[in-house]
Amino acid sequence: MKVYTTDKIRNVAVLGHGGAGKTTLVEAMCYLSKLTTRLGRVEDKNTVSDFTKEEQKRGISIRTSLVPVEWNDYKFNILDTPGYFDFAGEVDEAMSVADGAIIVVSGKSGIEAGTEKAWELCEKYHLPRMFFVTDMDIDDVSYRKAIEDLTAVYGKKIAPFNMPIRDEGKFTGYVNVIQQKAFRYKAIGVVEPTDIPDYSKEHLAAYHTILMEAVAETSEDFMERFFAGEEFSETEIREAVRLSIQDGSIVPVCMGSGTAVHGVYNLMDDIEKYMPAAESRKVSGINTSTNEIFKANFDVLKPKTAFVFKTIVDPFLGRYSLIKIRSGIFKTDDLVYDASTASEFKIGKLYIMQGNKATEISELHAGDLGAVAKLSGVKTGDTLSTKATPIQYPKQDLPVPYTYLRYHAVNKADVDKIAQAMAKISAEDPTFKTVNDSVNGQMLMYGMGDLHLDVIQSILKDEYKIDLRIEKPKVAFRETIKKNSDVEHKYKKQTGGHGQYGHVKMRFAPTGDFTKPYAFDQKVVGGSVPKNYFPAVEKGIAESTARGPLAAYPVVGVQATLYDGSYHPVDSSEIAFKTAAKFAFKKGFMEASPVLLEPIVNLKVVVPDAYTGDVMGDLTKRRGRVLGMNPAPGGRQIIEADVPQMELFDYCTGLRSMTGGRGDYSYEFARYEQAPSDIQSKEVAARAEKAAAGFAEE
Repeated sequence: MKVYTTDKIRNVAVLGHGGAGKTTLVEAMCYLSKLTTRLGRVEDKNTVSDFTKEEQKRGISIRTSLVPVEWNDYKFNILDTPGYFDFAGEVDEAMSVADGAIIVVSGKSGIEAGTEKAWELCEKYHLPRMFFVTDMDIDDVSYRKAIEDLTAVYGKKIAPFNMPIRDEGKFTGYVNVIQQKAFRYKAIGVVEPTDIPDYSKEHLAAYHTILMEAVAETSEDFMERFFAGEEFSETEIREAVRLSIQDGSIVPVCMGSGTAVHGVYNLMDDIEKYMPAAESRKVSGINTSTNEIFKANFDVLKPKTAFVFKTIVDPFLGRYSLIKIRSGIFKTDDLVYDASTASEFKIGKLYIMQGNKATEISELHAGDLGAVAKLSGVKTGDTLSTKATPIQYPKQDLPVPYTYLRYHAVNKADVDKIAQAMAKISAEDPTFKTVNDSVNGQMLMYGMGDLHLDVIQSILKDEYKIDLRIEKPKVAFRETIKKNSDVEHKYKKQTGGHGQYGHVKMRFAPTGDFTKPYAFDQKVVGGSVPKNYFPAVEKGIAESTARGPLAAYPVVGVQATLYDGSYHPVDSSEIAFKTAAKFAFKKGFMEASPVLLEPIVNLKVVVPDAYTGDVMGDLTKRRGRVLGMNPAPGGRQIIEADVPQMELFDYCTGLRSMTGGRGDYSYEFARYEQAPSDIQSKEVAARAEKAAAGFAEE
C-alpha cells in the first residue's frame, strides 16, 4: 500500500449491536476494494477482521480490527469493533482515533441496545456518523420501517440517502434520493439506470424534501431560494450535505446487503465524499518540558507525535503498538520519546495492519493509523514524540471492570506462567486486570462481564496451554466486637531448664473505627509486667487480628488494653508474653459479642426511565437501600443505592437481562456494616466445617 497524505485518509469506526452484520459489511468493503480476491464469511471463519481462534470459534468479534482499504485514491482505515458489551473497551479504543462512524443496523432486528450505545459513543466523541441498514436481501425486511424507527428515536436529522428496489421479493436495485434516479444491480459494484418504481415515488418525494430542508438551513441564501421554490444543483446539495453531516445536523441512512455486496459501493463513495479527514478535527496535548498546550491538529508541519491507541500481544503475531499520527510524519528508524516512561528509542520499521497481516510502509502522515513492533515498554495510552518536543496526550476513557472471579492454577507449576500470560492479556486488553487479594487469600480476575472472563479463560487454555479452576470469590468480611470484656491468660510451660511464662490481664472494647484493626494501650501499674514485654503483647494482638476467632476474617475496630499480669524473672520471655496475649485476645474477643461485618458499596445505576421500577425492585431483593434518583440526559435516570457487595456478584448479567443491555452501573466501597445473623451463622459454620475437615484457609 502506498503512502497517503492527511487529506486522503478517512478513519471510520464500524459500530452496532452484536450480530448486526458489521464484520460482514467490512468483508464486503475488503472484497469490493480488491483487498481480497474472495468474499469471506463469518460462518466460514475466513474474514479479514475476525482472525483470532477465539473469534472464529465463537463467530463473534472480540477485538477491534484495523483494516485499511484503498478506494478511488483514498485510504479508509476501517475499525471493525465488537458489538457485545463485554468488549466495550475495544470499542472505546477505536473511538479514540476514529474521525467518523458507520452505525450498522440490522433491517431484520431494527434498533437494538447496541445501536443506542453506538449513537451515545458518537455523541461522547463528537463524531459525524452514518447509518447502514443491512439485510435488505431478506424479503420481509422493511426499509421504510427502519427509517420510521430511526426518525422516532433520533429526530428529523435522519436523512435517507437511498431506497431499495425489489422485484418479486428480490433486492435488485436502489433509488438515489439526492439524484432522484433509480439503478439496478448488474454485478457486484456494477449498476445500470432504470425507472423509479411507482411504489417508491411517494417516499422518495418525502425523503428528498428532508434533504432539501437540511440544505436550505446551511445558509440564508439557500433558505431564500428554497422558499422561492428554486431547485439546488447536485453539487450544491452534496456540499451542503457534507457540511451538515460533519456538524451533526444530518445523519444519512444508507442501505444494502453485506452478504450480496449490494449498497456497499454507495457506502464507500459516501465515506469518501462526506466523512471528514483527520485534518478537520482538533487535538491537543501537553508539552511536558514547558507545561504548555501543544495543538497538534494533525498538522504535518508540526513536530511528530503519535498516540498508542491499542496494543496487540499475540503468541503467534508478536507484539504491535497501534498508533495514530497526530502531527508530523513518522518514518522508518525514527528516534522517538515516550514521556510516560521518560525513555528514548528507535522505532525500527513501520507497518500497516490489515487484520492479522502486517505490511511494511516507509512513512505515515498525520491522521494515519499504523503500527510499530516490539516496543515492550510502550503501553496503550502512551504518546510517542521527540525528546526535543516531549508531548503527552490524555489517555483513553476506558470502562472500569466490575465483574470478578476467583481463580487457582490447576497445576501448581503454572503459577508463574499464569502471571506472565495474564500480564500479556491485560497489556492488550486494559479492561482486564488481576488482583492479589492477600488479605482474603485469593487471586481475582476482573472483566467487563461473564462472557469477557470466559473468553480470557479460553485464551489461556488454547493459546497459553493453561488450565484454571474458577470459584465464586470470597467476600471481604471483617470481624469486630460490640461489647466490652475483661480476661486474663497465663501461659506457662515447663520442659526442663528454662521454661516459658507470660501472664496478662487485658480489657477489650469496640473502637467503632473500622479503618484500623486495633488500638493498643497499657495501664500497667507497679511493674507487674515489665515495659520490655509491652511490644511482645502488642505483637500478639497484631498477629491475632489478621485472622479473627469468629470466622477467620481480619479483625477491625478493637481496643486492647493491658492493665496487669505477672512475670517470672527466669522463664518469662517475649515469645511467652506474645503467646499469652494471643490466647487472651481469642478469649476476650469471643466474650465481647463478636459480629461479622460485610462491605457495603455505593452503587450508581444509569438506566432508561422505563426500567427504573424493575431496577429498584431488584435492588431491594439484593438488600439494597435506594438513596435517590436523579435525571440524566437522554431520558435516563441515575439510581443511587447502598448495597452489600456480596449481593452484586452477578449484577452485570442481571442488569443486562432487566434492561436489554441498556443499563450501566458502577460502584465504590463505602463502609462496613454488621452482617445479618443468617449470613454470620453461615460463615461461622463454614469455618467450623473446614476446621473439622482439617483444611487450612488458602
